[in-house]
Amino acid sequence: MELRQLEYFVAVAEEASFTKAAARLYVAQPGVSAQIRRLEAELGQELLDRTGRTVRLTEVGAAVLGHARAVLSRVDGVRLVVDEFAGLVRGRVSVGMVRSCSGLDLPAVLADFHKEFPAVEATLSEENSDCLLEGVHSGRFDAAIVALTATATPSGTALHVFVDEPLVVAVSPSDQLATRSTITIDALREQRLISLPRGTGMRACLDEACSAAGFESRVAFEASDPTVLAELAVRGLGPAIIPASLAAEYPGELHVLTVSGPRLHGRMALAWRSQGPLSPAARMFIDHARTALGPSIGEETEGHADEQAGTASSLA
Repeated sequence: MELRQLEYFVAVAEEASFTKAAARLYVAQPGVSAQIRRLEAELGQELLDRTGRTVRLTEVGAAVLGHARAVLSRVDGVRLVVDEFAGLVRGRVSVGMVRSCSGLDLPAVLADFHKEFPAVEATLSEENSDCLLEGVHSGRFDAAIVALTATATPSGTALHVFVDEPLVVAVSPSDQLATRSTITIDALREQRLISLPRGTGMRACLDEACSAAGFESRVAFEASDPTVLAELAVRGLGPAIIPASLAAEYPGELHVLTVSGPRLHGRMALAWRSQGPLSPAARMFIDHARTALGPSIGEETEGHADEQAGTASSLA
């Protein structure tokens, strides 16, 4: 078994394509296929299902993937420790972010980090918060900007919260709800709502609150950008569930209702693994980002599988 074979296998698994994996590795596709075939022959099991339009992991492949990543991470760690002792910081940092990232100029954070550590190769990907937290937990991301929900934070995940604000119901001044200043979750039962899609923190916050009240939310309009949600509400298309700070940007155009009863709160945080190895480059980025974000709102926390967050949340 060769390290190169494990590297090729991980790349194909993550890209779900031999062609994309070969491009990522800067090698010819036949070479990637041949090396993985040799690995499968040595293990006596197929790791990849090649029968569909996209390459998928077999059951054995899914079990092997985590171990392959761990082996490659430890090899990188050997190189990086040597660099660290030599006064260098090299390596890779994989960063994830929610599709709508409020309260942080992440491009500026990445640019400043690159200036300080030009030998570190940083990458950035956008996904929903649930995928980002899973990616941090599995090692696909070194760190991620996530929106928190009331569901359990994966075990071994540390959080630095930098946004914590209430969510409100915002409607056009012509809406029938505009005569009120507060609203209960139950009063939203028959409303055609405007919200972020499923898989985002804010939608999870809404769905969990509605479920606790005994009904399923009726979301008529979905968009991945909270600003679009506000614009839809301005045009009278229904109540939008948005952060209070965003609603305040539309004076005279949006009427804001405070949600009474269970609080709807949006919290965003930097998440990283608190258990398992972190490369020197990843540690440097996490320290850099935490400094850029300022002091954590509340204590920094480490999630456990059986722990429930105290408030629901969500900006994206």
